[in-house]
Amino acid sequence: MRADAAAQHRLLDLQALDTVLGQLAHRRRAVPQIAELAALDVRERELRDHEVAVRTAVSDLDREMTRAEADVAQVRDRIDRDRAMLDAGSVASARQLEDLQRELGNLARRATDLEDAQLEVMEKLEDAQARAASAAAQVLSLTETRLAAERAREAAFADIDAEVARVGGERSRVVTDIPEDLLGLYERIRAGSGGVGAAPLLRGRCQGCQLTLTPADLGRIRAEPPDAVVRCEECRRILVRTAESGL
Repeated sequence: MRADAAAQHRLLDLQALDTVLGQLAHRRRAVPQIAELAALDVRERELRDHEVAVRTAVSDLDREMTRAEADVAQVRDRIDRDRAMLDAGSVASARQLEDLQRELGNLARRATDLEDAQLEVMEKLEDAQARAASAAAQVLSLTETRLAAERAREAAFADIDAEVARVGGERSRVVTDIPEDLLGLYERIRAGSGGVGAAPLLRGRCQGCQLTLTPADLGRIRAEPPDAVVRCEECRRILVRTAESGL
């Protein structure tokens, strides 16, 4: 392939811009908030699962508390009725009186047991409510942290995208100075060579693969006319000859 030496030199300008664009793409992928947000996603799922669990516990304990209160109320009502009978003197026989007093004693013990159970449920409910409130506060705090991270990420993206647009515009101008066939070769090589399609020959060394060329290869390149497009025998990238090539 033949191409004007000036056009070949423009490949180095193009390569420099493409290198910058590659670095910018890497910077965009590596914006710290991307990893931070991924970690926040995991934490948020954990917190929301925990919040659902504690809210379910609160709901279950609410129902248990309602049953406990009803049980206590039922026994207390029975005690009140029996005491009312005693106070009214409506129990005629000594046997009935003895039975009623025994029942009142049993009901009093039953009420005590139920109230102890009610107190235990109340303590569990208060603990679950506190854990639910803490979980909700943690979710809210995480949401605020996420919003801050998203704003920081978008600001970083905006800065990088603006630089990409600037460098991309400069690249578009450089491309107009390069023949289509040379540009096509450069793009094909760059696609398969880690983003580097052209490199200068500097003091006998290819700056693409850092290989020092043999005297025979240097002699071959030296013999080529200025408009010949030469390539490194090792990495096959386009070698651009400059005043510092050592030829």
